[in-house]
Amino acid sequence: MKNVVIAWRNLWRNRRRTIITSASVFFAVLFALFFRSLQLGSYDRMFRNAIESYTGYIQVQHQDFWDSKVVDNSFPYDPDIDLTILSDTNVVTTIPRFESFALASSGPQTKGVLVMGILPEREDYLSRITGRLVKYRLTPDAIQKIRQDPAIPEKTKELARIYRDEGFANTGRLQLDLGIPDDRAPEIMPLLESYTRFDNGTIEPGVPGAWTGEGLAEYLGLGIGDTIVLISQGYHATTAAGKYEIKGIVKLPLPEFDNKVVYLPLDICQQMYHADNNLTSLALHIKDHDDDAIQETLERLGGYLPEGQRLVDWKEMNAVLRSQLEADNYSGMIMIGILYLVIAFGVFGTVLMMTAERRREFGVLVAIGMQKFRLAWITTIEMLLIGLLGIAAGSAVAIPAILYGERHPLVFKGEFAKMWEDYGFEPMMVFQGIDGYFLWQMLIVAMMVLVATGYPLRKILGIKVVNALKA
Repeated sequence: MKNVVIAWRNLWRNRRRTIITSASVFFAVLFALFFRSLQLGSYDRMFRNAIESYTGYIQVQHQDFWDSKVVDNSFPYDPDIDLTILSDTNVVTTIPRFESFALASSGPQTKGVLVMGILPEREDYLSRITGRLVKYRLTPDAIQKIRQDPAIPEKTKELARIYRDEGFANTGRLQLDLGIPDDRAPEIMPLLESYTRFDNGTIEPGVPGAWTGEGLAEYLGLGIGDTIVLISQGYHATTAAGKYEIKGIVKLPLPEFDNKVVYLPLDICQQMYHADNNLTSLALHIKDHDDDAIQETLERLGGYLPEGQRLVDWKEMNAVLRSQLEADNYSGMIMIGILYLVIAFGVFGTVLMMTAERRREFGVLVAIGMQKFRLAWITTIEMLLIGLLGIAAGSAVAIPAILYGERHPLVFKGEFAKMWEDYGFEPMMVFQGIDGYFLWQMLIVAMMVLVATGYPLRKILGIKVVNALKA
């Protein structure tokens, strides 16, 4: 304990040196935590977008459907099986779907699309589809009204031009992308909402009608009230075709789906493909998304399914995405390894400077009878205390910043956001909350400090008093 007290006092004999050394550890912890939190948070966001906007965490499927996604690999809907699944403690509801591919046409434009037959009120449990309907849109007429209104800032008018024909599902994103500060929002937002309001309709069972992704609608030149023509192959090689009025346009978080999806009422979709009462999947909306809970749910429900049907979890349905993100994670680990290398040299540089400054001090202490081993031990304690100060300070700054970033993601705007969307990513970066990675980053930095401590120990244990006194 006496050595600890001496080491603590030594730290503050030269405050500048202690602060510089602690600062190197502080920034090491801060940068490592920030970088890893952003990396893991972005991966988690991509997974959730893919899972919650399309696949869900668990689906009931025909045993061959995932390998060969044709309508012949659909299965008949059984209400008794549905009720059995709903009775499970981890299942909130089931979401029936019928999906296939088709060639979509509107005038001279054609494109291969994903056709999904849904029940909107059920689909809301998983993908919140009705909440993604475009409510505001910067049409040429809306932009003209914005430009003519003197109450609207010039910056907003310029941003409106950049976002021409862009749709918005909520006022928050409209305010963010058009650069309206919070203090002026009560004054300006009602004007923007009135100019950009976009009325969507609903799709209902028994009524032919369609919703399309905003990207697809833009490509095909579709608007509310226009007609989309679909042609495909139906159940047992029949011809599937139909034309449907566009009732609404949705803005999905994943551009990959936004650019190719068409939603139809479930029964209308089944009729088009001549597969009445058949489903291609029955997605499960569950309470607990933890891997162990999902596995337990799979084991409980697996025995209730008839022959020819099976349960598929999110890992199998998103295998390609998982592989891509794992590869990206390895490249990210290489990048953070380079960051650690830079940090390690920074910490070692400050330790080397501190050791050189104190060479004469060490020589005097050994000359007057202090044991080299005890001097080395006190210096080690000093380094550990400096490391703890830096780690504690870095964590104290990082924790509130990361928690804030978790609740308020970095949302990109303007051309940069469009560039991200062009590459197929949602234009935002999210921080991962406090998790196991947090402790690992601190431990790695602490190990760097311990390794750096080896240099002063070597110098002290091998010190030559005469040479040290001449320093």
